Amino acid sequence: MSRATVTALVVALIAGLVGVALMPRAPRLGAQTTGDRDLAAAARSAAPDPSGHRGLAVAVVENGQIRTAGLGDRDPAGRPVEPGTPFEIGSVAKALTGMLLADQVAAGVVGPDDRLGATWPEVTGPARDVTLDELASHRAGLPRLAPGSPLGWARILWSNVSGGNPYAGQGVDTIRDTADRVSPDDDRGEVHYSNLGPSVLGHALAAKAGVAYPELLRARVLGPLGMTATVVATRDDDLPAGRAQGSRAGGRPLDPWAGSGYAPAGAGPWSTAEDLGLLLAATLAGTAPGADAATARFREDDDTRIGYGWFTTRHGDHEVVWHNGATGGFRSYVGFERATGRAVVVLGNTDKGVEPIGLRLLGVPQKTADSATSVVLPWIGAGLAVAFTFLGGVSLLGTARRRRLDQVTVLAAAVWAFAYLGLGHQLGDWSVVPAWLWPLGAGLSAAGVALATTRWRALPLVDARVPWRRLLSVASSVVAAVLAVVALAG
Repeated sequence: MSRATVTALVVALIAGLVGVALMPRAPRLGAQTTGDRDLAAAARSAAPDPSGHRGLAVAVVENGQIRTAGLGDRDPAGRPVEPGTPFEIGSVAKALTGMLLADQVAAGVVGPDDRLGATWPEVTGPARDVTLDELASHRAGLPRLAPGSPLGWARILWSNVSGGNPYAGQGVDTIRDTADRVSPDDDRGEVHYSNLGPSVLGHALAAKAGVAYPELLRARVLGPLGMTATVVATRDDDLPAGRAQGSRAGGRPLDPWAGSGYAPAGAGPWSTAEDLGLLLAATLAGTAPGADAATARFREDDDTRIGYGWFTTRHGDHEVVWHNGATGGFRSYVGFERATGRAVVVLGNTDKGVEPIGLRLLGVPQKTADSATSVVLPWIGAGLAVAFTFLGGVSLLGTARRRRLDQVTVLAAAVWAFAYLGLGHQLGDWSVVPAWLWPLGAGLSAAGVALATTRWRALPLVDARVPWRRLLSVASSVVAAVLAVVALAG
């Protein structure tokens, strides 16, 4: 065994031991409990795996009575979740926007078949002809999000890497301008999930009333139900006090979302288990403003139909009316079953799904409940964890063994090796992937650096026919790696 190989192995071992101290640690549902202890115990039993959850707030409605509980921690500091702790609720807001439409229809302000252009005259493009009930039921043929420019997509990518707010800077004007630019596609009339459609609907109803969307929602739905803790944060100043801290299931804290543009679809609304319990109790009783929004009207597939925002899905013998929500660092689920008069709220402050917990609390069998959440996103996070953890080290080892090599190439490969480690640490879902893989990746990267170092003095600075092109290429690569590290650090 050569001296260089022995050195690389020793360095890899040391780096791996250091990596053990630095390896990612996924949150686990804490032992703290507030509120109804029996409900908290039932929620813990319903959680298929506590890894990846930090805290949960739950509510159950039975026989018109609301019970609430908090489980675990609302932030990394270990402060407990309480039934009144605010969580981002994401797309659960679409159900509220649907109820706002049903309320305005019942009040005679608008009709479900009214055209968008008649309700919001400022919209003059092709989308003006879609109807309000098409917008509420994802049947308007509009895209999921506003078509973006390359700069816009770069901003969204940056926010995903940095953990920032992808909807920052997108206001009501953004939605109106988009509604002017887009045309309904050939799938109009079929259910295709959209964030743009409900956003257009919410602002159109607000424009008809002459107020902003948050004010109209508060006046017509939230206020009458006594949902005083539910707010729509259009600016950071609107964020509620005592709120939960959102994070990835791998543990990385994420910025809250705030903004007016996509607020009716779920970017900005916050609520509590207590408030959403009031919403479900009144909706089940038929006394909530716009309760008729939960009536299934259009078919999505063999198991699911949709009303105004609310979905109705059959899970074996259970027919559940529901909506869920997903933001950068939160997951939410609200659902009820008319046949049993039972309703549930589950709010979580990581990006690990809570749908199985809600369905189990409704009595849906475990196997059926577990299949209700997407397995795609967790495996994306797992793939990022493994790929980024080992990609840099493998690449650096391959680079260090090239016959033709120069110092700038080695430098770029070394910088990227540790940038990839950072990306894997922060973006990977370490609630799915064993965390001890990360120290192995650190050791691999360190071994690559050690091997490259043994050749460093013998290498030319630049080995290329056009040195400045080579230097420019390497410099841009290093800058990209540094920007990735800066984004993660932010």
